Amino acid sequence: MSSIQPAASSSLTQARDETPSRAELLAMAAGLFAMYLPTYMTLDASIWKIVGQGHGPVMLALTLWLIWQRLPAFVGLAPQPAPLSGGALLAAGLLLYIVGRSQDILFMDVGSQILVLTGLTLLYQGWAGFRVMWFPIFFILFIIPIPGSIVDQVTAPLKAAVSYVAEAILYKLHYPIGRSGVTLTIGPYQLLVADACAGLNSIFALEAIGVFYLSVIGHTSRLRNIVLAMLILPISFVSNVTRVIALVLITYYFGDEVGQGFVHSFAGILLFMLATALTIGTDTVLGFFIRDKAETQNRADALQPKVTS
Repeated sequence: MSSIQPAASSSLTQARDETPSRAELLAMAAGLFAMYLPTYMTLDASIWKIVGQGHGPVMLALTLWLIWQRLPAFVGLAPQPAPLSGGALLAAGLLLYIVGRSQDILFMDVGSQILVLTGLTLLYQGWAGFRVMWFPIFFILFIIPIPGSIVDQVTAPLKAAVSYVAEAILYKLHYPIGRSGVTLTIGPYQLLVADACAGLNSIFALEAIGVFYLSVIGHTSRLRNIVLAMLILPISFVSNVTRVIALVLITYYFGDEVGQGFVHSFAGILLFMLATALTIGTDTVLGFFIRDKAETQNRADALQPKVTS
């Protein structure tokens, strides 16, 4: 036993020495902050000020919270660095950052964070560390601004679909409504369904909320997670339709000034609240049919007859 004890102690000491210290993590965080601060200043001065793109700061805050939540588990891992994979991804990320920053290609500039953070994660803690941090790194996707050409191509059919469904519902409810393209006419008022109300960026933001909910709730049933993830897109669409219907009815009953004033801005907040409520409600209904493993085991234990001595 005496010959094994020092070796085990030496191995443990070496593992602790290789684990990133708090000073190293702070230095790395400071370097990333200095590197990407100009990027986020550009986002704040341009993209995030566009109507329908204001969700960016919220997505950034959620990403930072997810990283902070997983940091203790990441630091506590036994270090198994993957220098080859990590170095290659870090080099690719830095190259993408340099090209995006120098050529003012914002989606490349912001998107480089995914490769840079993945590379650093692999260099410090290997694939085990990546398994801990993969979701916060993946969530950065929702911060990346979508290129305008893609937004324009996808937004047009989305707006048309939302306009069509909103008109059909209000027509069935006997409101005097008509539609021409994405313009709705109700009574004396005409309302244009804008990109912010039913565009790709709106759907993208609602998708982010649904994916974040999946991470926080942490269901152990893979089937339940898959089904709920598939339903996030329809939930986002229903939320957008509800927002448009609400704005149309407010304008119809209270006038254009009310519908296009504070209420129009508040409708954006209502959209996220409704999407969150629908996601939670859908998840609750799924829970009656698809139970997590722990719930299934507890239910099975409760049904077993108790043996008394």
